[in-house]
Amino acid sequence: MNKKSLKAKYKERYYISQLDLADSAETNRIHVLIISPILFIFGLADILAVIFLHHDNLQNQIISLIYFGIFTIVSLYSFIYSRKIKNIERNRAYIWKTIPVYMIIHTMIGASLYNFYILGQPFNGFVSYTLTGFISLSVFTFSPIPFIIGLSIGMAFLGPGIYDNFGLTGLADALLTQFVMICISFYKRKVEKKQVLFLKKQKNNLEAKTFGNFTLIFENKVVRFSRTKSNELLGYLIYKNGSSVNSKQLISILWGERADSSRYGSSLRNLIVDIKHTLNQLEIQNFFITEYNNFRINPEVIKCDYYDFLAGDKRALDNFGGEFMSQFSWAEEVAAFLEQKALKK
Repeated sequence: MNKKSLKAKYKERYYISQLDLADSAETNRIHVLIISPILFIFGLADILAVIFLHHDNLQNQIISLIYFGIFTIVSLYSFIYSRKIKNIERNRAYIWKTIPVYMIIHTMIGASLYNFYILGQPFNGFVSYTLTGFISLSVFTFSPIPFIIGLSIGMAFLGPGIYDNFGLTGLADALLTQFVMICISFYKRKVEKKQVLFLKKQKNNLEAKTFGNFTLIFENKVVRFSRTKSNELLGYLIYKNGSSVNSKQLISILWGERADSSRYGSSLRNLIVDIKHTLNQLEIQNFFITEYNNFRINPEVIKCDYYDFLAGDKRALDNFGGEFMSQFSWAEEVAAFLEQKALKK
């Protein structure tokens, strides 16, 4: 099989466009916001421990201080960067929002090497390397190729030490573990591609009309929720175009800027349950997404006149009559913005 056909086969089975991965990129970003502070605290605690325990002889701890310093800086930068990159355009979201993922993964692989050789703890080093791989596969969405490159570099350094400490069978087990992780990365990407194709078919039946009153339609029928504000919550998330919104922001939008989060928190949870229940009954998948007190919709699985308008679609521009989700007070400013945008076209 020549290189061209191998590349074409890989693309057919595993390639997913950046736009189709934009929602997964947002999931990566949120996960980084959870994981990076934990890693930062861990790195900072290690620096303080080294200083406290070896303050009389810090010159012999330079390597440890440098390593934990890098570890701490990478985790802090990943957190700040991931907060800043929240509203990037969806066609560029996957690359930019996934950069911290690779930074964290490769830093953790570096931690494995540090444990193995610097601290002289080969078992802990190999366990750290293995856990990094499997946790990354379970938490993040990424292309298999950079992941495999990172694993391979790590194993290239670990391999000789594993052989010296655990013998040929230990090295064989390590290589088998890496092979399993590689197979899982390809399998996961293949499943993700099947899901993308399924959601593209779903998109033909799911539509949001935002010009005038907001209406959600599935299979040519209006989707009706049990609670009135469920419709408004979903309309606001559609307006946000895939950006995550936390519960405090939603409470402010739905019940006013001075609304007490503790008072209206249960009301918001009831709306979330109502939306999930209704969408599940209709078997609408991967549209309304909740993660760590963050909520969003996936714009890639729904047709929407507002999204067509933002993309410069002539028909959508002509259909806009100056009204946007008219039943919601917060949408008045959006309508004015869209009207100005329409006049410039």
